[in-house]
Order: sequence, then structure tokens, then C-alpha cells
Amino acid sequence: MAYPEALTVVRLDGPAAANAEGDFRLVYADVFAEPPYYETEGDVVAAFRRFRSRTRKPAFRAALARTPDGTPVGMAYGCPLGPKTGWWDSLTEPVSDEMRREDGHRTFGLLELAVRLPWRGHRIARRLHETLLHGVEAERVVLNVHPVNEAAQAAYRSWSYRKVGEVRPGAGADLHDVMVLDLPHPPA
Repeated sequence: MAYPEALTVVRLDGPAAANAEGDFRLVYADVFAEPPYYETEGDVVAAFRRFRSRTRKPAFRAALARTPDGTPVGMAYGCPLGPKTGWWDSLTEPVSDEMRREDGHRTFGLLELAVRLPWRGHRIARRLHETLLHGVEAERVVLNVHPVNEAAQAAYRSWSYRKVGEVRPGAGADLHDVMVLDLPHPPA
């Protein structure tokens, strides 16, 4: 295994992420086959139909971590929530109108952040998170995280995310925590 310092973490726009889809798919399939997710090949196929459509959004961005030999070890991606987003509609308890307000710039949706098992515990997730969000002009970041994933929960809390609700992100899905990170406002 390469030392974490030797890893490269690069930010990609939508077209570059689409070109690296195989690397994103490998990380996703590896990580989300594990408990508590148990995703199947069919789940991966469905996730990457959504991935392809998301990479075509103008503000989509991604981050990819690779070893010196090019092996993908971690990934993150997301995009701003549009004014007509359904993100807030499925929470188990409604949130305030102020929390729900979206304009296409206010909230960045962190859709996936994952690191393959052999490379965990080396701050790679933090590097992916920082690379992905560097320069994002939003007030906040929102994500869903499985409550049983204690390592992810602990990381997000240490990065100042707070839980604002719970949601089932799809039909038959387990309940997930919805977490928000307030971003520092750029100087006026």
C-alpha cells in the first residue's frame, strides 16, 4: 500500500469525472458492497446511471484519490441543490421553510464520499472533502449518512456537520441521518 502522502487527490469537473467513471465505479462498488449497505451490481448500475446524468450538470464537481500507480482509492462528488430540489421533501419530520429554501447556489449536496478499506484511517476522506469543497460558493453542505456507519458519523461531526433530520433516501432504504455543514461566508 502506498503511503497516504504519496496519494494524489485531484478535483474534477463533470466531463473529467465522466471520463474517469470506471475509477469512481470501482471505489463505489467496493465500498458500498460492505455492511451496512450491501449494494449489489444492480445497485451500482443504477447509481452510475445517476452519476452520468449528474456529471452533465454545469456545477458538478468531484474529487478522486489515487495511488502513485493510478489505483483509485477514494472518491467524492456532488453539486449544488437546485431551487426545485426534492432533497428536503422526504425527511421523516418536516424542517422549517428557511432550512428548505434553495436557489441553486445556497446548498452544495455532497452525494458520495467513500474510501476503500485498505486506505482508511489515513485522513484520505478529509483530503477528498477539502479538495471537493475548496472554492465552493455556497452557504452550506448537506449529505445523508447511514447512522450505523460510525466512522463516517464521527468524521462528519469532527468536521462540524450537525444532524438536522432523518430520511429514507430511496424505496426500501434504511433510515439515514441528514447532516449540514455551515460554510464560512466569503468576505464581502
